Amino acid sequence: MSAEGALRGASIALIGAGNMGLALLEGWAAHGLSGPDAAIVEPQPSLRLQSLCAAHGFLLNGATAPRDAVLLAVKPQMLEAGAETAASFIGEETVVVSILAGKRIADLAGRLPDARAIVRAMPNTPAAIGRGVTGAYANPETGPAQRALADALLATVGGVEWVESEALIDAVTAVSGSGPAYVFYLVECLTAAGVDAGLPEALAGRLARATVEGAGELLHRQSETSAETLRQRVTSPGGTTAAALEVLSASDGLAALMRRAVAAAKRRAGELSG
Repeated sequence: MSAEGALRGASIALIGAGNMGLALLEGWAAHGLSGPDAAIVEPQPSLRLQSLCAAHGFLLNGATAPRDAVLLAVKPQMLEAGAETAASFIGEETVVVSILAGKRIADLAGRLPDARAIVRAMPNTPAAIGRGVTGAYANPETGPAQRALADALLATVGGVEWVESEALIDAVTAVSGSGPAYVFYLVECLTAAGVDAGLPEALAGRLARATVEGAGELLHRQSETSAETLRQRVTSPGGTTAAALEVLSASDGLAALMRRAVAAAKRRAGELSG
C-alpha cells in the first residue's frame, strides 16, 4: 500500500515539531494528510509550522483525544515532558513511533504504560528534502496494520529499512543517522586537497561539492548497480583514479578509517542508550 493509502483516514499526533518533526509533518502533508486528522503539540511553534498548520487545517496545540499513531519527536532530554504530553493521545490500538536518539523501547514503555505497540526509528537529515533513510524496529506487540502505518509515516520523507533487533538501531545510527556528516566531511577534505593541489579554494569547493552531488545522484539512478561496480567503471588500469584508489585502499586507508568511525559511532550510541 502506498503512503497516501495508509495515511488516508488515519489520525496522527505529532509531539514536537523541531527540524525533524517538521520535516515529517511536511512529508505527511505532501502525501495527503490534512485537517484535524493531524494534531501537533509544539510549545514554541515556528512561523513555518504555523503556516503549514493553517494551510492544511492541522490542529496545533489543541487536541487531546486518542489517535491511531503518536510520533514522538521531542529532544531526547525532553522525554519525560514529551511522554506526559503523548499519554493523552494513546489508546489501546495506538502505535507510538519514537525518533528520539538514544532512547530505547524500554525507556518509552516505562513512561508510557498505556502504550503497547512501540516503534523505535532513526531517520537522517536528508529527510528535510524527502531523500532521507530511516532504520526502524517494531516491538513484538506491534501488529501488521500498526507497522504499516508507522512505515507510511516514515516513508513520506524517504526510504525505510526495518531491522529485526533493537540492538541494530545503534548500527543504523552509526551508518545512516550520522552518515550525512561523513559525506559533508568528505567534501571538506576533498576541497582542502584540491587547494593543496593548486586550485583556488572557491573552485576546489565547487568541484568537490558538485562531484559528490553528481556521484550520489548516479548511485540513486543506477540503484541496481553496486557502488563497487560503479567505482570499477570509472577506474582505468594505470590511470589517475587507480593511483588515487591505491592510496585510499591501503591497509590504513579509507576502509579502515570508515570501520573505526562507524564502530566509534555505534559504541557511543550504545553508551547514550544505556
